[in-house]
Amino acid sequence: MTDRKPLVQYEVRDGVAYLTLDDPPVNGYTHEMMRDLDDGILNARFDNDVYVIVITGAGEKFFCAGANINMLQTAEPRFKYMFCLHANETLNRLEHTPKLVIAALNGHTVGGGLEIAMAADLRIARRIGGKDCGKLGLPEITLGVLPGTGGTQRLARMLGKSRAIELMVTGGLLSLDQGKDHGLVNDIFDAEDFDGWRAQIHEYACKFCPPNTASKAAGRIKRAVQSGCDLPFESGLAIERELQQQLFESDDATEGLNAYVEKRKPEFSGR
Repeated sequence: MTDRKPLVQYEVRDGVAYLTLDDPPVNGYTHEMMRDLDDGILNARFDNDVYVIVITGAGEKFFCAGANINMLQTAEPRFKYMFCLHANETLNRLEHTPKLVIAALNGHTVGGGLEIAMAADLRIARRIGGKDCGKLGLPEITLGVLPGTGGTQRLARMLGKSRAIELMVTGGLLSLDQGKDHGLVNDIFDAEDFDGWRAQIHEYACKFCPPNTASKAAGRIKRAVQSGCDLPFESGLAIERELQQQLFESDDATEGLNAYVEKRKPEFSGR
């Protein structure tokens, strides 16, 4: 195996694991990037000192512009099928990791980039002095293909079938406000300075880490929603009960209940 620069930078700070897509100028993903992303997700999943995962892009212009077009143009069909299969598995792993995942949209988030962002639990975008730092959309139809990394399924579940189909068959791009109205963006942080925006993202992510939040409960809430919402209602309730029982046995549940009775602020440990 030849040495190569990692296409996803991995860093942990204050209980937050940062996975930064890093292949300038547009952070387009290849199979190699997806393998690096997969490794980063697993590292964060198994690290007991990581409570929140933040995915972002390198630079100030692109979160991710989707799959690398040169790769798709030259690869043979079977490779492209396996590439899409692995990308599906990687984003499913992200979606079902029992830790809160935040997509920090530092720039244009289109095609497969939006598909990655939709596999996160929360999406925070950037604005400078009222001006959007990027667009959102799934324009794959302009290349004669469909959004093949979970886009057709996740977008329909977020927006409803008709609105999702409209966005995909027109290949249209959304402003950040439109994305927020549609439910694709949870919030937009305004920051003139890029480092200042990243500091805002870090402060936001740390709110979901101990001692501020019972991070284990946040992860189990995520799991209940991600695993239960597409199942029959009674099956979803069964998952919810099992996850609740895990939390009843946690240190944080004991701390939370004791703090409530003692009328003090809880100090959660994430355990």
